[in-house]
Amino acid sequence: MREDVTLHRRLGLSSVVLFGLAYMTPMIVLGTFGALATASEGTTAMAYVLAAGAILLTAISYGVMARVYPVAGSAYTYARKSLSPSIGFLVGWAVLLDYFFLPMVIWLIGGAYLSSAFPDIPVWVWILGFIGFTTLVNLAGVHFAARVNLVLMVVQLAVLGAFILLAARFVMAASGPGGLVSVTPFFRADVPFGASVAGAAIAAYSFLGFDAISTMTEEVRDARRTMPRAIMIVALAGGAIFVLAAYVTQLVHPGTQFESVDAAAFEIAKTIGGDLFVTLFLATLVVAQFSSGLAAQASVGRLLFAMGRDGVLPSGLFGRLHPRWRTPVFNLVLVGLVGLAALWMDVTTSTSFINFGAFLAFTAVNLSVIALYLRREPQVRSAGALVGLVIPAAAALCDLYLLANLDGNAKLLGLVWLALGVLYLAYLTALFRKAPPEIHFVESVS
Repeated sequence: MREDVTLHRRLGLSSVVLFGLAYMTPMIVLGTFGALATASEGTTAMAYVLAAGAILLTAISYGVMARVYPVAGSAYTYARKSLSPSIGFLVGWAVLLDYFFLPMVIWLIGGAYLSSAFPDIPVWVWILGFIGFTTLVNLAGVHFAARVNLVLMVVQLAVLGAFILLAARFVMAASGPGGLVSVTPFFRADVPFGASVAGAAIAAYSFLGFDAISTMTEEVRDARRTMPRAIMIVALAGGAIFVLAAYVTQLVHPGTQFESVDAAAFEIAKTIGGDLFVTLFLATLVVAQFSSGLAAQASVGRLLFAMGRDGVLPSGLFGRLHPRWRTPVFNLVLVGLVGLAALWMDVTTSTSFINFGAFLAFTAVNLSVIALYLRREPQVRSAGALVGLVIPAAAALCDLYLLANLDGNAKLLGLVWLALGVLYLAYLTALFRKAPPEIHFVESVS
């Protein structure tokens, strides 16, 4: 039985922005640097510029939809209300891909960096440790601050700032102050533009979370005004941080060869800061990955519970809580088992796989704005053709272009996931003869 819970509108602009930045995990720009540098052939800064451009265009559409529908549910709700219930279901299915496999990617990155620091211990030991410990903590009902983890975010930003400053010092010591001014992290004569685009398809992973704040709409004061501003601020701030960090890191290491592609920043941190700094860097990154994985696993456990509670997934499995711990045990254990796939995947494929669902959701949000504009929805029409038609069309094309440039294996896995969603939708709707059940996004898991 679904419990009706009224969410309190207590959050202001600053709280929502901090949540968005914390959810994005600023240090992820370093966690994925090796994979991104390899894919972009040494033009990581340009890859982030391209990704940021697509994200900012899409952020405008998110802001429009948050103003029209100031309720939780994000892309799923927007597509369901603007396009159709069936399309909304498939968008929700695509979003589930992000949630469902995000913990796996987080644990993989954390394991890769610990393996680089302690090469005598196999990476699978660290991955199993991450999965086991986070699952046990979540089963006990202790949720790490998926909402606001301000202290950790400040530490991350401080260490990331120190990394940037040490990298700049290293470059100046090697090439003088003029070494800090270079176009090579953006353009290389021997690197095709397509490589930068392929890098951008991976770089978009760092931005996952800018749209997560839209799920908090029902807890925000003056949501119609606050949410569009918060979404744009988070996207802009994240883009600035990522481009700057990628730029100076690429200057330190212009090439694409690393001892470990999945833990490249560990190698660079040791080069610019020595053993003391690399220890601090590793500790901060691992703690960030642990807390992020804990929150991600808890979030998908809640989402699967909501889907089970509302009949979208079998309620006997997904819609049950442990009588004592009040946690969705089956869901959390399932996410942990899925995380074992990290033992056979690398960062490039896994982040691309996650981005497949994200790009589909982003495209749906942009198409939702266009649909409302064509239906003459007053709030969208009042924004004008630029915001209601031109920008979302350009953003949708950018998102689809980036999706097309994802890793081939990731696209195949993503299409398989989407096909499973279509088959499951056909089952739920008796071959599309009735509307799919609706997911209610409420805070009902403690």
